[in-house]
Amino acid sequence: MKTSLRSLRLAAFLASLLCFATAGQAGETNTLDEHLESFRPFLGKTWRGEFKESKPDKPVVDVSRWERALNGKAIRVLHSVNDGAYGGESLMFWDSEQQKLRYYYFTTAGFHTSGVITVTEKKIIATEKVTGSANGISEVRSTTEIQADGTLSTKAEYLDKDGKKAGGREVVYKEDQKAEVRFK
Repeated sequence: MKTSLRSLRLAAFLASLLCFATAGQAGETNTLDEHLESFRPFLGKTWRGEFKESKPDKPVVDVSRWERALNGKAIRVLHSVNDGAYGGESLMFWDSEQQKLRYYYFTTAGFHTSGVITVTEKKIIATEKVTGSANGISEVRSTTEIQADGTLSTKAEYLDKDGKKAGGREVVYKEDQKAEVRFK
């Protein structure tokens, strides 16, 4: 259960990171790298998502906060699961050498990831490599879709070191300005 929950948390963050790229209204007016402009509507906002596998008596809830970083050359996303039982920080940026939108994610569980994001008309697709994970997950692939009601539906699958499926998760996110990212 500990291994599965850690994987779920990793994927939840990735999903929250990826699902906001193409929606909404402008939230901040400071300068931002042109390759990050599609994320502007999410800056200064907080999002709350509940895992589909959650039980009413033991919900698994992810909260993420989006901020402009490094003079607009990056976007910083802080997130926490279940009031700080787990959390992480991500920096998303345009890699001019590789001509890709990339990110790095660092966790309170001691592992980190690096990934690439592809934005299509209504989907955000991400692939990330996991480093330092004791639970055997080596890669996470996720797809996020913006729904008509403004929610973000995310699905992810985890792969082990042999490239075989090792679980997955689904989360639905809604904007929630009262939610708070917390670290213990």
